[in-house]
Amino acid sequence: MNYYFALLTLMLGLGFALLSAYVIYTYSKQKKLQKILEQPIRQEYIAILKRIVLYNRLKEEEQQRIHKSILIFINTKEFTGINIDVSDEMKIVIAFHACLLVLHVEFTACYENLSTILIYPYTMVARQVSANGGIYTKGEFLLEGQSASDTVVISWHDAKKDAYHLHENNVLLHEFAHEIDFLDGSADGTPPLPYAKYHEWAKVLSREFNKLSDVALKNRDWGKYKLLGAYAATNEAEFFAVVTERYFEKPEALKKHFPELFEEFNSFYKMEFKGVTNEE
Repeated sequence: MNYYFALLTLMLGLGFALLSAYVIYTYSKQKKLQKILEQPIRQEYIAILKRIVLYNRLKEEEQQRIHKSILIFINTKEFTGINIDVSDEMKIVIAFHACLLVLHVEFTACYENLSTILIYPYTMVARQVSANGGIYTKGEFLLEGQSASDTVVISWHDAKKDAYHLHENNVLLHEFAHEIDFLDGSADGTPPLPYAKYHEWAKVLSREFNKLSDVALKNRDWGKYKLLGAYAATNEAEFFAVVTERYFEKPEALKKHFPELFEEFNSFYKMEFKGVTNEE
């Protein structure tokens, strides 16, 4: 009897200790976030943001809102340079694009599972070993960025180019789209959605992904699918990341050629860029 009483006491004590630690951690985290949010954003940061094309497309109230998200991001993530010194410019440019994706998304404010940003000066050369029927081959390919659940790897040369000059591709949007995709536990091209929206999302994206895959396999008659490109046909996760790029970089073209796809992404990201006109 004494044994069970002692065990119960021990378990209750351990539970209380864990609860106390959690309460203290949560309180400490909230105090840190509150302190960050009380800081005004530095004018040097504003000057960097004004050079970013997508920042200038935001409404004034959205700009004010994203300033707070950026401050939280740069103060809660570890930025590590690989053969390069990390600058304020790097932090602000990276943080802006990460926070832009979730500016109107309610499920997360600051990528809580993400801890580290690794920054390389230039495009990385990655090595890959593949096996086919017992035959192993080695190859190299260029890598502008890479994403895992808690780490994002970025080539600063490519990120800077994409941030300051609007075109179809944006490595920062691409990699942080993967981070959003990871949030539901798997990289499958479906971000966390309300249950009622899963069916329509899956139907529209599956249809367009399959059509793109067929075009890419034949490598002819690309038509409107040229906007998405062959890399989007790699798998559903890459399709989601590429379409995210097009949604932010070329919303007019995406809406014109893929209206249903645009509507699904628009219902998720909820952006309204100023100065966006319909393409001819």
